[in-house]
Amino acid sequence: MNKFLLCAALAAMVLLAAGRPGHLQEKSSAQNGQAQNGQAQEKNPTQEKGTAQGQAFKPLFNGKDLNGWKHVGPGSMTVEDGLIRTHGGMGLLYWTGGKMGNCRIRVVYKMRDHNDNSGVFVRIPVEPREPWMPVHYGYEVQIDNEPETSKEDEYHVTGTLYSLTKPAARPGKPGPEWNTMLITLDGPHTVVVLNDVKVTDYTEGQPVPEKKFDFEPERGRRPNEGYMGLQNHSDNDIVFFKEVSVQPLH
Repeated sequence: MNKFLLCAALAAMVLLAAGRPGHLQEKSSAQNGQAQNGQAQEKNPTQEKGTAQGQAFKPLFNGKDLNGWKHVGPGSMTVEDGLIRTHGGMGLLYWTGGKMGNCRIRVVYKMRDHNDNSGVFVRIPVEPREPWMPVHYGYEVQIDNEPETSKEDEYHVTGTLYSLTKPAARPGKPGPEWNTMLITLDGPHTVVVLNDVKVTDYTEGQPVPEKKFDFEPERGRRPNEGYMGLQNHSDNDIVFFKEVSVQPLH
């Protein structure tokens, strides 16, 4: 009887030892799975946080009408086939939603002809009542790929702060190709990137050339925040705007 119990005990020990590796493997796999799930769960909050920080661009133009916009001066702006179209001039279509600062403004536009004239205005100190105050006391980010044809120099080319800054490059595309302009307003710092190429990098107080023409803007500091708008320049200059949107920096 004792021999039988001894043999049974030995057999049980052998079976128990044989079963342990499988049990440990299953336990290890379960632990690894839990660890992987834990890692995945740790990554998700980070991704959500990044999404919250990188806020999306908010459209200012709805593609249907000029709700939220107001025009001053000669000429007009209309919406045709989902695009803002310039007519005559010189006038200004400005966003009535308030002043903008510490943000990025994205403008997607094209010229009807090989070259046309327009502009994107920023840092306008007060709500416009006529088109010349923004010219003299805000900044016009110029749209004109060939200023030489009107006897102006490179300080008047697309992407510059009109007559104030020298372009780092001239990446403007002729009509009817689309152009994407990204204007960053970071306190007193203004950066203009056109078609992924930096054209202007200017901080308030840096030296600028003296005025060459009466129609050029007054020199002097601009506010950190201001109204923004789009220019209709003349009957001969037709520009279409597909997107105008804004993204806060902070």
